Amino acid sequence: MNGPIAVLAGTPVDTRMGVAYLEERGLPGVPFPLSRGPREQTAFQHAPAADKRRQALAVLRGAMAQGCRRAFVYCNSLSAAVDFPGLAEETGMRIVTPLDVYRRLAPCYRALGVIAANAQGLSGIEKVLLEANPALDLLGACALPVVLAVEAGMPPEELVERHRLVALAAWFADGGMEALVLGCTHFPYFKEALAARTRLPLVDPAEEMLRLLTQ
Repeated sequence: MNGPIAVLAGTPVDTRMGVAYLEERGLPGVPFPLSRGPREQTAFQHAPAADKRRQALAVLRGAMAQGCRRAFVYCNSLSAAVDFPGLAEETGMRIVTPLDVYRRLAPCYRALGVIAANAQGLSGIEKVLLEANPALDLLGACALPVVLAVEAGMPPEELVERHRLVALAAWFADGGMEALVLGCTHFPYFKEALAARTRLPLVDPAEEMLRLLTQ
């Protein structure tokens, strides 16, 4: 399946990050942000399900009008808020989200930590992980201020220090977690800076999403 790939995300910033991720791998991405910023995206998640579905469907139809037959949903929170499997069936598009990766990931672990943008996103990730592995132990945290810092362009090392992410990772490690899921697509922005200061493996779903999209 060739042609441009629609990149859906919560804000213009993480949409651009998703497009850049594809383009670095030689794939054409077309940006489709659903909100103007993180706070608006959080409000979108609390909207009635029918309204969210209607808005997402309109975006997908607009993407199809531009020749897109695949969609790369580069946003954990958005993935948890909208029934993308149902929209894939209705539109005939191939749609891949981080939740598709977590379903495959969960059986590989006994205990996982998750850091998400907000509680809605965290809840959606938890639901998918536990459906795939009911025996999985989970610890979770949500950190919208970290998302806002990424959007503001704070240097990764400063962000990790100011938001005490090393201490947060240590809390997950002390709780027996085997890895830490970066449950927001803003968070790979500081992945290297945090990885240098924690022994926990950091899980970024993007590579597996890409494999699912192109297989």
